[in-house]
Amino acid sequence: MSVKPRWDIFCRVVDNFGDIGVTWRLARQLAKEHGFSVRLRCDDLATLAQLAPSVVPDLPAQSVDAIDICLWDDSFTAIDCADVVLETFACELPPDYLQAMAKRARQPVWINLEYLSAENWVADFHCGASPHPRLPLLKHFFFPGFTAATGGLLREADLFAQRDHSQNDPLELWAAIGIAPPAKDDISVALFCYPNAALPALIDAWANSAQPVRCLVPQGHSLQQISAILDSGEIRAGDSRQRGNLGIHALPFVPQARFDHLLWACDINFVRGEDSFVRAQWAARPFVWHIYPQDDEAHRVKLSAFLDRYSADLDTAATRACRSFWENWNHGTAPDWSAFLQQRKVLEAHARRWANQLAMQADLAENLVGFVETHL
Repeated sequence: MSVKPRWDIFCRVVDNFGDIGVTWRLARQLAKEHGFSVRLRCDDLATLAQLAPSVVPDLPAQSVDAIDICLWDDSFTAIDCADVVLETFACELPPDYLQAMAKRARQPVWINLEYLSAENWVADFHCGASPHPRLPLLKHFFFPGFTAATGGLLREADLFAQRDHSQNDPLELWAAIGIAPPAKDDISVALFCYPNAALPALIDAWANSAQPVRCLVPQGHSLQQISAILDSGEIRAGDSRQRGNLGIHALPFVPQARFDHLLWACDINFVRGEDSFVRAQWAARPFVWHIYPQDDEAHRVKLSAFLDRYSADLDTAATRACRSFWENWNHGTAPDWSAFLQQRKVLEAHARRWANQLAMQADLAENLVGFVETHL
């Protein structure tokens, strides 16, 4: 079609910041880099506002970064629908919106953006389609992933240039984060995780480490748990605590742009979920992933599948240290900080190599746009 298609993106906030974090990055990239008219319908604007401070939480309709943002609540009624309808993470479209889609003379491109996984089966189901049981509509399933046979990962066009510029000027980078640079021998660690039974043991390992550790913790679950572990009263943004060779520095909640800066600045990054997991890989620093735990233990399979891919080019010692640390961290048992730290230089080189290899593939937004162009 000669006129650029309009996009409607639907998102329900389920996993803290992960769902809306991915959705907001994608919406901004589609608008900024590809020039699409994007309307984001989200059921929790307060959570979105923490990631994007320009968003007004109690304003049900607004425009931010050239994206029309609408509150998706029980009063939602569909007046019209877009040319492309993106349903993030199986959030299920409202019935009246489906009816509006079905009434269009030309069927919209309907896509369900799935969760990220490194499992082999993803490539087999990527771009698969399923007809609606009652309406003349076809839904396509789009899987992010780590190979060219999947939808790829979110990556803005200028991301690496910004990262490299910032990492080449550490003083400016720390100033952008808003805290003082580390002492010469400090290891700076960013900590962003779900509540974790292994955290007390890691705190002890850092406190007893031969090399000083500076742990930077944004407000949230991690900071609450550390407050309980240290038993020194609530730790608020701006506070610091010292235990042995560990210095803990509490940060305010970090919006998306500053979160990237934090990952670029730190030597090792602990991240969780999906959005920060991908950003840690683009940071080209060693990292540890806390995968979202599932009741049926399916997260263990997903964790193992990623570790298989990530460690394929690592030597035996680095693979053992990395895999053991990640698995213990995710299973709630004491991880071996000393063994992990011994492989730091190897893991640093690997992290940059891994990021560069992934960047040779098209990014998620580009792949989505290409898919839409072939189906309109």
